[in-house]
Amino acid sequence: MKKLLLFVLLAISFTVSGQGIEKYFESIRNNTAALTAFFSQMPKGGDLHNHYSGSIYAETYINFVVQQDYVINENSLDVKPGIPKDGKGWVHFSKLNDSGLLAVYKQKLIQKWSVKDYNGVSYPSDKQFFETFSGFGVANNGPGQVDSGLMELKRRAQNENVSYIETMFTTIHCDAKIADTSFNRLLEDAQRNHDEATTTALLDKLYKLAQDKNMLACATAHNEMITKLHYGLKIDDASFTMRYQNYVVRVAPSADVFKSLVLAFESANTCPLVVGVNIVAPENDEVSMRDYWLHMQMFKYCHQKYPNVKYSMHAGELTLGMVKPEELTWHINAAVRTAGANRIGHGADMAYEYKCYDLLKYMAQNNIPIEINLYSNEFILKVKDDQHPITLYKEFNVPIVISSDDAGVLRSNLTDQYVLLAKRYQNISYSDIKHFVYNSIDYSFIKDNEVKEKIKSQLKERFSKFEREVMETHPEH
Repeated sequence: MKKLLLFVLLAISFTVSGQGIEKYFESIRNNTAALTAFFSQMPKGGDLHNHYSGSIYAETYINFVVQQDYVINENSLDVKPGIPKDGKGWVHFSKLNDSGLLAVYKQKLIQKWSVKDYNGVSYPSDKQFFETFSGFGVANNGPGQVDSGLMELKRRAQNENVSYIETMFTTIHCDAKIADTSFNRLLEDAQRNHDEATTTALLDKLYKLAQDKNMLACATAHNEMITKLHYGLKIDDASFTMRYQNYVVRVAPSADVFKSLVLAFESANTCPLVVGVNIVAPENDEVSMRDYWLHMQMFKYCHQKYPNVKYSMHAGELTLGMVKPEELTWHINAAVRTAGANRIGHGADMAYEYKCYDLLKYMAQNNIPIEINLYSNEFILKVKDDQHPITLYKEFNVPIVISSDDAGVLRSNLTDQYVLLAKRYQNISYSDIKHFVYNSIDYSFIKDNEVKEKIKSQLKERFSKFEREVMETHPEH
């Protein structure tokens, strides 16, 4: 009887506490500072849509090129390890420092390598965003830079109570050519006719060539690099875990995309730390649009070869005006139904998709989550507030996870995404948000179930502590 009474009292206590924090949350809905304080401290589980290179802040890259005494073109602001042959307009950072101009050029680089101070008028926002990557690429792969970059992501995650990152880390480098350019023409012809049988036959030949030329050894070398880096830096600890996605660049020639995709799947199939595959680059690029159907066939093919490999796909990162209206109707459908994606990144054009209600039901029934990147969609696509389909996803019970995308380029963080979520969508409750956080672990691609269960158990404890501290600080609720 006493045990039953204790259980009832505990249940009542938890219910009252839950009601109290919901009440407090609603009371700060329109207070950005209060929401920021709240979400900074709230456990946020995982960040599943995270680009490694775009998550490093420009200041980090700039410090690297300055320390290495690279050169900068005073007009274009291009940065290189050494002065090019023409030698015109290039100056070492050490010379800028001696002349007192280093701070000026650092500020210019921050503006070029991120969206800082962008005025929304002088240049297309999507071009401003995507062109940053070619700018800081010279620093991204520098000696020792990856080590410090990964540790930067870890420290920042821990500071804002993120316990897991699944970062899109790198594409797999492999010098060997898979085939001559004739294969590209054959694949394009098959794509033009949406000829699946011919496409599959061509991919069979390319897959055999990749095996014959021992290209899969590139995947092995890639896995060895990641394993050495991960364990050498001791990235995983009692409170934090990181895993990696390989990615392919969708604007490359089609045979090269397939080669990269095979290597990405091979790597993810054989390395415990590499948990998935993705595809990146502007979806509205001319090559991306032309080859989108073909890329979906490639993912479908690789899934048949590597059925245990998980993959998320950038799909529907488009909006009206960016492409022709008819191009908004099928990308998410193809990623989900043809390519068989396990998760979808962005999905911002869902409302334009062909029979979108059926697609939303399909995603819900098959537990295919949507990775929501609010500020990224606002900056790149100008999609925000009730233009954003997040309420559609919620209405149809599609699993939702909140992600940061490219926090360094966007000068943002994961906390800020939750602030935007709470302020903009009044029908999303604290309970909903807490559910989204748990989704970020439940729908992660972590292969070791013990690791996943450990993170979830810790998340439960963190939420209990967080909610208790909020209610102790605000007892009036």
